[in-house]
Amino acid sequence: MFKSVNSTINHLKKGTLLILFFICTQYAKGQTSVIKGSVTDATNNESIPFANVFVEQINAGVATDFDGNYEIKNLKPGLFTVKCSFVGYEPVTITEIIVNPNKPTILNIKLIETSTSLEVVEITASPFQKSEESPVSKRSINATEIYRNPGGNRDISKVITSLPGVASTVSFRNDIIIRGGAPNENRFYLDGIEIPNINHFATQGSSGGPVGMINVNFIREVDLYSGAFPANRGNTLSSVLEFKQIDGNPERLATTLTIGSSDFGITLDGPLSKNTTFVFSARRSYLQLLFSAIGLPFLPTYNDSQFKIKTKIDDKNQITFVGLGAIDDFVLNTGINKNILAKETLTLQDSLDIKNNNYILGYLPVTTQWNYAVGANWTHFKDNSFQNFIFSRNHLNNRSVKYRNNIEESENLIQDYESEEIENKFRFENTIRQNGWKINFGTGLEQVTFKNSTYQRIIYQNIEDTLSFESKLNFVKSSLFGQVSKKALENKLIASFGLRIDQNSYSKQMNNPLKQLSPRFSLAYALGEKTSLNFNVGQYYQLPAYTVMGYRNNNNDLVNKNNEITYITNKHIVLGLETNPGNFSKITLEGFYKLYDNYPFLLGDSISLANLGGDFGVIGNEPVTSTSQGRSYGVEFLAQKKLNKSFYGILAYTWVRSEFRDKSDSYKPSAWDNKHIVSITGGIKLKNDWEIGMKFRFSGGSPYTPYDTLTSSYTYVWDVNSFGVFDYNRLNGERLKSNHALDIRIDKKWYWKKVTLNVYLDIQNLYNYQAELPPSWVAATDIQGNKLTLPPVPNEPDRYQLNRISNTTGTRLPSIGLQFEF
Repeated sequence: MFKSVNSTINHLKKGTLLILFFICTQYAKGQTSVIKGSVTDATNNESIPFANVFVEQINAGVATDFDGNYEIKNLKPGLFTVKCSFVGYEPVTITEIIVNPNKPTILNIKLIETSTSLEVVEITASPFQKSEESPVSKRSINATEIYRNPGGNRDISKVITSLPGVASTVSFRNDIIIRGGAPNENRFYLDGIEIPNINHFATQGSSGGPVGMINVNFIREVDLYSGAFPANRGNTLSSVLEFKQIDGNPERLATTLTIGSSDFGITLDGPLSKNTTFVFSARRSYLQLLFSAIGLPFLPTYNDSQFKIKTKIDDKNQITFVGLGAIDDFVLNTGINKNILAKETLTLQDSLDIKNNNYILGYLPVTTQWNYAVGANWTHFKDNSFQNFIFSRNHLNNRSVKYRNNIEESENLIQDYESEEIENKFRFENTIRQNGWKINFGTGLEQVTFKNSTYQRIIYQNIEDTLSFESKLNFVKSSLFGQVSKKALENKLIASFGLRIDQNSYSKQMNNPLKQLSPRFSLAYALGEKTSLNFNVGQYYQLPAYTVMGYRNNNNDLVNKNNEITYITNKHIVLGLETNPGNFSKITLEGFYKLYDNYPFLLGDSISLANLGGDFGVIGNEPVTSTSQGRSYGVEFLAQKKLNKSFYGILAYTWVRSEFRDKSDSYKPSAWDNKHIVSITGGIKLKNDWEIGMKFRFSGGSPYTPYDTLTSSYTYVWDVNSFGVFDYNRLNGERLKSNHALDIRIDKKWYWKKVTLNVYLDIQNLYNYQAELPPSWVAATDIQGNKLTLPPVPNEPDRYQLNRISNTTGTRLPSIGLQFEF
């Protein structure tokens, strides 16, 4: 199975050597570079002259000029830590700033005015910044940490699994599971503009997908909130991810070419005019070639594009435009078994592969999906405040078709689904800072259009039925929010109180904003110079998925509106202890408890929707009521060392339980109940720009629901489903074995006057661990591929003979990547 992969890698190695030889003959080594930029007030954007900008690695620095600008020259290419301070402002430390000789590194620094009187400035700031609104359950990852993450493949959804509270599935999907919450409980923002999803091939009504959409060449920093959500971020129950992007280079055009294990891409950044910069990227995958080479029955192809344009109108006004879009095609490799059968001798593994391929080809639909999100953020600065006016639009189109036995004839049609989700949004925010107070308040308005055309043959409560309807929704959502934060007692105490209300015009149940009154309160107290006690309590609301809200029956009734569905509620409490043994290290211990109410409950299967979302397709396109209840609770430990010399590392452990009530009103483990999650990530920088990193992951086995083999075997059932029917009387009554894997990565960089080259070898699942998946059932066939039936039983439906398949997943996946910057 690995012969084609190894051949591909050998060709890449030869190509790499040729490229290196060419570059080495063209450019000389021993280059130096520059860090330059400006230092401004974070609130009013005014320049700060004579601020200290200090580079730790060279133990030297400069002061900004009268206009707040600075320039540090003659730096050896590599990674640097910059510290900035000025009297009357809180000092900041920025780690792992990438400096290349082919272009200047632009680092614009914003300082926040402090309420504490300072006569002498001491630069003691930690790179672990604590925000007033969220002093607990907030983690930050910089661009370099994303680039070098072993096994991460430059994909943020995989990188954040290094952090506590974040679980992953054992399959190749990017479902983000945080503190026992379902994948659809997360929200994403790109420079303050909300984007609905960050993965290709997303599951509509949930999230996830095998590959991330966001190009990490754009990313400056990512903030992950797993609790203590700011009031200006709504419609979330488990997390908020804030992606902060780089600005384009204001001096000259720069180009980055990237060749990775699954795609190749180009990134351009530079000036458009004196006051306007841009960043643009485009990527194209060759994942279908890799999947074909390792013998998978489905072949995905994805394309994406991303841009950012920032223009400075004057010192008090700036506008940022961002965009992100993708086109995804998902086809079936229907000829895969012919290649296996062409062998002279079939092994036992070949027979198992044929059965697995038949199973997947039998139920998986052909999917085409495209989506985009565009937005503009106008920022206006005043003396003690700034205002953001944010306009955005996002559009998802999802199409999936399935034919019985993949024979595309009308009588074989099982599913023909097409849906669109369109959101037009406006949000206004006003942020004020004065005398140690921070006040943020604003409003939001959204216009939603949801379209759904569904034809699907289904088995509903063991009866064959056909679902056929056209649905269209148009409604408006609005919100008001405000948050007040204060530092006191010489910054030893941080307190924050926020309030948010949401409503929409979908139904009377959701039209009253007082029913969605969402308070939150945070408190942090410094027990000593390096240790603090942190606390948050809040109540949060989230709309059900549009697939739930727009579901209709064959009579065109808006079923779930009639069932009086409403917002999902989550009451969340967090208590944590944090200590900083050194300026570049942090240890935290947090306990959390989340209580869910009004979760959608599936009437057909009598289970909570919280148990779905970890597979491809559509989630929630069926009758529900807002009656499900659940809880998740646990403890998280984090020990982190940021890179400042040669070593970095993260040790994260989470004990978590996630449970929802079943139809008997008893708590049962949810699909995300992993219990124990361990992640160890570390690396070391060596001489001559070499770097070695590793990541070890361990996760307790997740529960699963076994199949009802009797019902599954009925011919009328199997001919529609092509897979087993779950026995929800034994909801999540079985549990998989624990799984673990080790990833390693080796990086080498070369710096020349006009080109920087990074070559890396990344090996996922180094010791080729085979993780257990839930077993499958497949209809037995004869040599000609005809399904075998069992002897008939009087007064019973005809039945197929089913074979049980034990499933595992896990492949040692080596890959070589190249990144050119020039």
